[in-house]
Amino acid sequence: MYIEEETKRYFYIELSMLENWSVRLLQDRIRSMLFERTALSKKADLTIQKELEELRDKQELSPDVVFRDPYVLNFLGLSDTYSEYDLESAILNELEKFLIELGADFAFLARQKRIVIDKKDYYIDLLFYHRRLKCLVAIDLKIGEFEAGYKGQMELYLRYLEKHDHVEGENLPIGLILCTGKNQEHVELLQLDQSNIRVAEYLTQLPAKDVFREQLHLAIERARKRLK
Repeated sequence: MYIEEETKRYFYIELSMLENWSVRLLQDRIRSMLFERTALSKKADLTIQKELEELRDKQELSPDVVFRDPYVLNFLGLSDTYSEYDLESAILNELEKFLIELGADFAFLARQKRIVIDKKDYYIDLLFYHRRLKCLVAIDLKIGEFEAGYKGQMELYLRYLEKHDHVEGENLPIGLILCTGKNQEHVELLQLDQSNIRVAEYLTQLPAKDVFREQLHLAIERARKRLK
């Protein structure tokens, strides 16, 4: 198998035993590719921690729990070279699978949503609504690593949505910037964790199976300690 099944099986068995998961809940976590996202994450223990927090307290949902990192988009069937338009088109062609990868409660609203600011046109790549967070979610698709300028662009989109599309009873819009590389220090210095902007990596192809073998047990233990 492409992913070593023994490692994958051990991962799910250990978590399900520690958390007393039902069969239905275990199947749901397998469908969400928790193993793959954990193995690929630069902060594997935090990935597990967020999943456990979401499952333990379904009533208190936060953006930190909702948004994943990385997103596994290997089902899009993209080649080694593709444009942002190709990525966007592939996502729309496989919208149902993309919604499953995003997570529960996302509803698709628009592609290339046109907004006009000072008589200049801008386009939001993808616009969603999250039912439980009760807010609009603007997604910006980028080829390559995260750059500081992306923050200002997303802030402009969010302020526009807040002014023109926000309705009474909703929370403020959230922005998700999807890049092939995250540049963690940029994200930290820009203090994006204190804003309504999230940055996450996406993968259109899964790497070699050796990546999946590394540090999963330690990640689970660190996640448990953080939760305690």
